[in-house]
Amino acid sequence: MPKRMALICFLSLVMLMSILGNLLVMVAVCKDRQLRKIKTNYFIVSLAFADLLVSVLVMPFGAIELVHQHWIYGETFCLVRTSLDVLLTTASILHLCCIALDRYYAICCQPLVYRNKMTPMRVALMIGGCWVIPTFISFLPIMQGWNSIGIDHVIEQRRYSQGNNSTSCVFMVNKPYALTCSVVAFYIPLVLMVLAYQRIYVTARAHALQISMLQRAGGAGTSGTARNHRMRTETKAAKTLCIIMGCFCLCWAPFFVTNVVDPFIDYTVPDKLWSACLWLGYINSMLNPILYAFLNKSFRRAFLIILCCGRKRYRRPSILVPGAPCTATQINGSTHVLKYSVLHNGSHTEQEKKSLHNDTESHESCF
Repeated sequence: MPKRMALICFLSLVMLMSILGNLLVMVAVCKDRQLRKIKTNYFIVSLAFADLLVSVLVMPFGAIELVHQHWIYGETFCLVRTSLDVLLTTASILHLCCIALDRYYAICCQPLVYRNKMTPMRVALMIGGCWVIPTFISFLPIMQGWNSIGIDHVIEQRRYSQGNNSTSCVFMVNKPYALTCSVVAFYIPLVLMVLAYQRIYVTARAHALQISMLQRAGGAGTSGTARNHRMRTETKAAKTLCIIMGCFCLCWAPFFVTNVVDPFIDYTVPDKLWSACLWLGYINSMLNPILYAFLNKSFRRAFLIILCCGRKRYRRPSILVPGAPCTATQINGSTHVLKYSVLHNGSHTEQEKKSLHNDTESHESCF
């Protein structure tokens, strides 16, 4: 009984924090005009919606089955729930990949290139793809039974393995489906995210070096400060990227590695290990609002305004005050020097500089 109560409390906490966190992100963007100007935040809102649906439509039924050790909603709803699980979790992962690509173009490309790459139409198509692509590995094959071809007898044995009238909502996959689903839902997005964030970090270091050189040219007495500033910038950027990629891999790698390995070892992975890997992936839906919104200064200000009923002390000053110095861009708690280097680099045209003010003005969420 104590173990069951501890399990109930833990699962309830995960679901509650995931629901509240993702709701807060969506409300913040809807209410804050400055947040709506940033293209990256459209991906973050769609990501929050996907994670919210995971918290509301998937987690509760998984928690009930985990606590009671049997499935009480019938075979048809088991298929629907499983399809929703694959659809929404895959959509969440694909959104993370799109965010990484958006930030790559924003940080590593010229401002005009970013404007041409990330048009409103292209952003809409990318978000639509994050929702359409998962249907081809969720509802379509699962409802048609393609995932169970050749292993129907194994599924029936597992479903009634308890030796009584209770059943389980068993989701087992054959080798072709396991490989296809894992490659589309995890391994391809993982590779793209690693490549994008690696280039972002290299570019951030290069811009930090440019800033330190500019500051040194302004006076020898500031060289020590410039070096310290560059080191802090690189350290914060590295920590941010490590946290993002570390949490993503920690949450989803165990599940997708197990998902690929299990069919090749005759489905001998223990049920408890499957449940642990699955819920570790669900926890990613709780962490996403923290990694992609709560660490960002603009989002934190919007959250404080919402939670504190719009107190004036938390309202933002104008971001583009005429004549105000703008030498850095906040990136989820780290200071990025892209804007300063572009505005002070003579190789850029006046049109690019003007474009930067329009597109990178509030790219406080670029990391």
